[in-house]
Amino acid sequence: MNLDDAIQTFVTESRELLQEMESALLAVEQAQEKDELVNAIFRAAHTIKGSSGLFSLDHIVAFTHVVESVLDRVRAGKLGVSEQWVVLLLACCDHISSLIQAVADGDGHSGTDLEQQGAPLLEQLRSYLGAPKAIPAMPLVLTEPKVDPIARKDGQGVDADHWHISLRFGTEVLKNGMDPLSFLRYLETIGRISGIATLTDAIPDAAQMDPELCYLGFEVAFQSKADKATIENVFEFVRDDCQLRILPPHSLIAEYVSLLQQQPGEMARLGDMLVRCGTLTPQELDVALNVQADTPAKPIGTILVEQGSVQPEVVEAALIKQRTVKENVAAESRSIRVDADKLDQLINLVGELIIAGASVNLIAHKARIAELEESTSKLSMLVEEVRDSALQLRMVKIGATFSRFQRVVHDVSRELGKEIGLVINGEDTELDKTVVEKIGDPLMHLVRNSMDHGIESAEVRAERGKPAQGTLKLNAFHDSGAIVITVQDDGGGLKRERIVAKAVERGLVEAGHHLSDAEVYALIFEPGFSTAEKVSNLSGRGVGLDVVKRNITALRGTVEIASVDGVGTTVTVRLPLTLAIIDGFLVEVGKSVFAIPLDMIEECVAYTAEEGHDYTNLRGQVLPFIRLRELFEIPGKPTRGENIVVLKHAGQRVGMVVDRLLGEFQTVIKPLAKVFTQVRCISGSTILGSGEVALILDVPALVRQAAPSQARLSQGSEFSQ
Repeated sequence: MNLDDAIQTFVTESRELLQEMESALLAVEQAQEKDELVNAIFRAAHTIKGSSGLFSLDHIVAFTHVVESVLDRVRAGKLGVSEQWVVLLLACCDHISSLIQAVADGDGHSGTDLEQQGAPLLEQLRSYLGAPKAIPAMPLVLTEPKVDPIARKDGQGVDADHWHISLRFGTEVLKNGMDPLSFLRYLETIGRISGIATLTDAIPDAAQMDPELCYLGFEVAFQSKADKATIENVFEFVRDDCQLRILPPHSLIAEYVSLLQQQPGEMARLGDMLVRCGTLTPQELDVALNVQADTPAKPIGTILVEQGSVQPEVVEAALIKQRTVKENVAAESRSIRVDADKLDQLINLVGELIIAGASVNLIAHKARIAELEESTSKLSMLVEEVRDSALQLRMVKIGATFSRFQRVVHDVSRELGKEIGLVINGEDTELDKTVVEKIGDPLMHLVRNSMDHGIESAEVRAERGKPAQGTLKLNAFHDSGAIVITVQDDGGGLKRERIVAKAVERGLVEAGHHLSDAEVYALIFEPGFSTAEKVSNLSGRGVGLDVVKRNITALRGTVEIASVDGVGTTVTVRLPLTLAIIDGFLVEVGKSVFAIPLDMIEECVAYTAEEGHDYTNLRGQVLPFIRLRELFEIPGKPTRGENIVVLKHAGQRVGMVVDRLLGEFQTVIKPLAKVFTQVRCISGSTILGSGEVALILDVPALVRQAAPSQARLSQGSEFSQ
């Protein structure tokens, strides 16, 4: 085994467990049913502790053991969940994360600084534990069960005065730092094990046996007045590493059938299993086996039914299970971790394949050879499928990014002394991994800004008739080939007059100059702009929102603000789904070819020249348009039969006049060099099949370019006269 790879896996899985632990801690205080969340927190801490022990990371084991002990008291109902407890456990999460990071950095042992950081936390944790009590180890004696004969009740049930616990530990349970016998010992703290059978039939020959794997299973007869949930909770934090079935006393036949359907392995051992736990007597099984020896053609199940030892439903369930096991031999689906660099390399290769395919298509079209054109057409279809599959590999849900803000809202609201709740919607919305990685910081600025500037204190909200707790909403959804993310708060809204006054003071606008609401709110994205009355740890220095806009623009996205005074503010971020390959549409103006994202095109219509107008009548509606030849100052005169490409973005429609429509084209996005970053209305470039470069149009920028015409038309233009 490669130890470095194993440690890397340990670090990755520990970070995932800490994220789950943090999410559960943030939700447990407000949850109606806390048991499941507490068990999830306990399970995460226990797993990290066990895995750390495998690598002799004793300092992590020691710290998580104390955390685990406190959680155990909560599980047992001896300690309640409180805000102070949640804050302490979140701090413990952060400390464990630091310990894991030290391991990732190559320091497998606790440093003095980390020990000093953890000491106050340990002291606070121990205050919840009280004086330690010496608990003697309880020996576990494996005994053969007291087998009770089956007594029927009207043919519908089995009369048994004990719980039937069927337990199969996974082979990896020991590697995960867990002791199977400890669960059985703990079981005896809530009742009495009256019978137990250790199943050893899964143990391989000595030559094939791995001493680090667990091959044991248990059938347990358990006497207790505890309910089923209490018994199940004994095994709660090991549920992922075992198969557990619990049948109550006086169980119905249907429950035994259900047990058979869910049992792993072949059902030929069913008779022995039931005998060991008292549902079938050994004498009845011996008689059936003797009969089968005399009549080998008769199945044992048929003999048991004929003898009246077992109900037909139980035997039928066992036979169905056997057939299912034989038919369904395919391994269950699994997920694998793939290095992000390998995915990026794959996308780059697919992009080059698309460019090469476009070149082949062009050659085939010029050659006018039918067989070649047919083959290249089929090749293009296959390349398109490969492209879609490759891009899908990089699509991830935005929920992981959203969930991190639960902790941010929890901590920042305490720092600000405000009551703020976070509502998340659209967490299953998918977008490119690269976009997800780069949108986290801009969203962080927007969330913190809403909490600091937007949402008022509880006292101010009470004066305005609002609930004491403010609400911050994060939402994500797809729209016109883009992903839209909104950050909405129910605070006081932006103060238009204050923003304008600050802008005039800084010389950004002239006094008395009329600005629309959108133009006023856009001013807050200017570098150094701030209306905060005082500087705090969170805001007031005029940095943050300009970075937000710059980062979002770098992702070919847009950011807009809508606000109502006294009601709240909504920030809308629009981003492309991918930064690599898109379906494009080619148009031509003069000798220049441009690509447009296909998802942003609504339709194409013939253009009828209208002198002096920058709008047209599209089926009774006013459509402002831009002449691409004039926008980019392309030499030459317009051709006959010009076309208008109708673009849509953020609920707005704008036309674009071009000379020719060239059709759809798989567009591999090539970023522009830094020298072209200030070029308006261009977002990138692509390579055509001929080897020439085509520029990709920035549709949001084009829509903004047409905004003045749109504003004039909405106010009543000469068209309406």
